[in-house]
Amino acid sequence: MHPTTDNRPNLLLAMGPGVADRLLTDTHRTRLARLAHTDPHLVAHDLTAPGPRVAAALAEAEILLTCWGATPLTAEVLARAPRLRAVVHAAGSVKHHITDACWDRGLRVTSAAGANALPVAEYTLAAILFAGKRVLRSAQRYAELRTDDAWLTESAPWGNYRRTIGIVGASRIGRRVVDLLRPFDVDVLLYDPYVTTPPPGTELTDLDELCARSTVVSIHAPQLPSTHHMIGPAQLAAMRTGTTLINTARGSLVDEEALLPHLVTGRLHAILDVTDPELPAQDSPLWTLPNVLLTPHVAGSLGNELHRMADQAIEEVTRYALGEPFVEEVRVSDLQRSA
Repeated sequence: MHPTTDNRPNLLLAMGPGVADRLLTDTHRTRLARLAHTDPHLVAHDLTAPGPRVAAALAEAEILLTCWGATPLTAEVLARAPRLRAVVHAAGSVKHHITDACWDRGLRVTSAAGANALPVAEYTLAAILFAGKRVLRSAQRYAELRTDDAWLTESAPWGNYRRTIGIVGASRIGRRVVDLLRPFDVDVLLYDPYVTTPPPGTELTDLDELCARSTVVSIHAPQLPSTHHMIGPAQLAAMRTGTTLINTARGSLVDEEALLPHLVTGRLHAILDVTDPELPAQDSPLWTLPNVLLTPHVAGSLGNELHRMADQAIEEVTRYALGEPFVEEVRVSDLQRSA
């Protein structure tokens, strides 16, 4: 079902340079043109000093379709958009560009965080299973020894059967990881201070107990003042030798200065898709340690996975145009404990 031509809202794309070309297929642009009065090829990269075409489109826009690199919607920017009523974000967190002025204005905001959570959870599941099988270590030893069985005696403590997996944070991603783990013969611990009833198949614990009992600890908490360095010296010391730490959330949640000695000695293993800073120093041991898998923030949507976020965003635009509520609406109260 589509809105009629007469009641289609005015829509403007607003995101960083090059993002729209990765996010939107020709089919997406065609769908947008049917749903809204828009030029699906006009993309506003900077709303603080817009050119004439963007300024005219912004003045008429009822919806902004945003993604990574969107201009923060300050009071000054909003003053140029008197008709703006909604922001549909085709990515995860809205904290970068949704300001207090947006909430004061009463704008409705929606996010594709649910769509972005899926590839992160899939990456995490793969990382958990690979960690249990010690895939990184076995590949290295296979290349070193170049025999089919000389190193197999090292594998006695490896495997995923009845392993204990610790999930830190019952976020969208954390809960999705719990769901994905259900078919496997593993025990799942969960830490989240806001959860009182554990999801089926999980056991609620405090953070220190989770770290002490788990063979894999996977972080899915939001970046908040209260979560800064939540995995610190005490939690790292509590982890048993051979534990793997997985971080696909934000680098600041882990005290890397405290983590490094455990990695350098080989006591702990790590799979890090995020670090603090985002790009480690050129001389950081993280680049070369054999017990560390370092990836460049690829767990979230990339490549054709961006199209899933575009699909979700366009579905929300459809709901708005038909006068229906958003399914993935973001409220200011949500941001106090979410990414």
